Amino acid sequence: MGYLEVIKEGFKVVHRIWQLLLVQLGMVVLSGIGFFVLVGIPLAIAFILFSIDLTGIAEIADIFRLLKEPSDILSRYFGLVLIVIGGFLIYILLAATFSIYVFGGTVGVIGKALRDKTLKFSMHTFFSEARRLFLPMLGFTSLVGIILIATAFVLGVLGGGIIALVSFVKSQDSTLALFLGLFFSLALVIIALIFLLGILAITMYGTATLSMKGIGPVKSLKEASHYIVRHPNAFWLYSILLGGYVLASFLLILLGYPFKLIPMIGTIIYLPYQLISYAFQTYIGLAIIATMFTYYYSTEIPEEIPEEIQDEPFAELSTPQSPVQEEDTTQE
Repeated sequence: MGYLEVIKEGFKVVHRIWQLLLVQLGMVVLSGIGFFVLVGIPLAIAFILFSIDLTGIAEIADIFRLLKEPSDILSRYFGLVLIVIGGFLIYILLAATFSIYVFGGTVGVIGKALRDKTLKFSMHTFFSEARRLFLPMLGFTSLVGIILIATAFVLGVLGGGIIALVSFVKSQDSTLALFLGLFFSLALVIIALIFLLGILAITMYGTATLSMKGIGPVKSLKEASHYIVRHPNAFWLYSILLGGYVLASFLLILLGYPFKLIPMIGTIIYLPYQLISYAFQTYIGLAIIATMFTYYYSTEIPEEIPEEIQDEPFAELSTPQSPVQEEDTTQE
């Protein structure tokens, strides 16, 4: 399948299960409520007890006045500070867990919709896929996070080495130092971009492997890496889709900027525009996932034996008998 055909098929899949968009928006609303309860309320109580005027917070004068005596604040309101910090940490943990749960249900429903062209969205299917993929997706995202941290550490070491080299050369020749600085900076940016795109592409196709094949996180990551090596066009497809998403997001921000310049009415108009633009970005994101899953499904899954044949109870009757078995039957 060509890129355009795959993209069209991805949008068709998302259009057929468009209720996933409502699920994503509902997740944002619940996350906002959780942030208000676990972080906003304790923080508001802290602001009141610290005698900070919330109406003048934009001037930051009260915050500077507050930070003059941090030890006194900790001694007087140590318990409240622990509550605020604890609420924030609990919110991050719950939000991350909830996001992984919803993402697992989302990719599971998309994978099922690719296999079954007549499938319609239902919350039963969504929750079933979310429960099935939650633990594997949790392990998978943890592995990807470790890889990203290790990559950032290596790139940081390379950046530090480049800075040290340029500083040494600068003490000898400023012209050569300028050239080496520009050259190595561009090289580091290109390397970092390639690594980032590669990791993100492997993550998305690994998610497809995890969802459609039902294998473990480590094996999914390995198979996704081998898949991109066998199918380089999969990497370029992801790069194109990511570039399109960034461009669409930039255009939405650019279109909404003039509303901020209008004193009163602009703010009232800008809030609904933000909701509409977020819904549009979410829809595009779901279409990108469905497009990548479609490409993966069209290039990888048909190479395997269908599950219906593997699970067929009388499949062994269709297997050919060996010559020894045929001779024994004839002799009898």
